Amino acid sequence: MLKGLLFDLDGVLTDSAKYHLQAWNQLAADLDITLPPEANQQLRGRSRLDSLNLVLSYGQQENRYTNEQKAAFAKTKNQMYLHLIQAMTPADILPGITALLAAAKAARLRMVIASASRNAPVILNRLGLAQQFDGIVDPATLHHGKPDPEIYERAQTLAGLATTEVAAFEDAAVGVAAIKAAGQFAVGIGDPAVLHQADYIVPSTADLKLEEIQRAYTAWLERKEA
Repeated sequence: MLKGLLFDLDGVLTDSAKYHLQAWNQLAADLDITLPPEANQQLRGRSRLDSLNLVLSYGQQENRYTNEQKAAFAKTKNQMYLHLIQAMTPADILPGITALLAAAKAARLRMVIASASRNAPVILNRLGLAQQFDGIVDPATLHHGKPDPEIYERAQTLAGLATTEVAAFEDAAVGVAAIKAAGQFAVGIGDPAVLHQADYIVPSTADLKLEEIQRAYTAWLERKEA
């Protein structure tokens, strides 16, 4: 029986990913690195340091800097990002999410945030959603970033539920890979070719309907237990 929902933040509840990408592109430009078009997709869902190393790799600079210098770059990027998200309001909640969260609350499902963003509490407050969730995984306590399953395993623990009692939501391939590595039911939001590992895929958040997710989850659980 479905008892909980685990959510990525960027690209799932709100499009704060665009602010991350804007900040990473600015940092890259400052380092004389030109990011290719595919970088936008590859940066989604990664931790801050994993993202930084990816950005540096595009300029063959990943071994040029010390850990202290990389930490300073990551701090600079985050300061740019924090400045950009100050303009966020509840109007930035993605279509369909408010209705989905309301339906989940009515069904008494537990809900936890599983985001690599250390700014998740700030963003949730800006969106007016902080009180909707039963917990937020602190990415500073994690040892591995997505696609490692650690963040979704931790979110499941925060929810107090079993692997087969949760559905997790992602818009990035590395995030879906993390969900599947955790053995959970994965809901992908976006391009099926990119999110092919997901168990249930919708083109946008506007297409997320709790009853349809529950139906797909039940079919998945039946196959798993067969």
